[in-house]
Amino acid sequence: MNYNFFALISRMKYIDRWALMRNTRQENLCEHSMEVAMIAHALCTIGNVRYGKHLDANKAALIGLYHDASEIITGDMPTPVKYFNSELKHAYKEVEALADSKLLDKLPDDMRPIYEDIFIPSDTEEDKYIRKLVKAADKLSALIKCISEVNVGNAEFRTAKDSTGKSIRKLYQELPEVLDFVNEFLSSYGNTLDELT
Repeated sequence: MNYNFFALISRMKYIDRWALMRNTRQENLCEHSMEVAMIAHALCTIGNVRYGKHLDANKAALIGLYHDASEIITGDMPTPVKYFNSELKHAYKEVEALADSKLLDKLPDDMRPIYEDIFIPSDTEEDKYIRKLVKAADKLSALIKCISEVNVGNAEFRTAKDSTGKSIRKLYQELPEVLDFVNEFLSSYGNTLDELT
């Protein structure tokens, strides 16, 4: 039997993000997912070493890696459309869940439970917290893209940078890991290679 899961996942590189905006450099879903995975892992690590948590940072990285996999089937829905109102947001969540289920159906039965644990949230407090950190990592990745575009003079991303930054600042109280990441790592994203090395 031949299974299509990984061949489908490999198509993430063909899904472009920020479709409604002029980009100086196009970003695809594969790059974005890798960045979200790295940041989610870092946020869990910060939570563990600084705040006495016991979060599975490796699981967070995997959730981040696959967090937008449904877009292989649905495409990238622009944020203003996706969150236009609660009805549309709910409908899109249902479509995402159906797409995830369709992807999981492309796995052999013995592997499927492992990937369901990544794709489908559980009711445990740890899983809920990890997924909040992955969502924060997703927002941080978006902010990093905005910073990159604004730094090269693309004013198209100016309001997206401001609104994304504002939504991240709202997370500081609930997720102190996010504040630590912003304070210690975010400003480096505006530096040149020579400044970084």
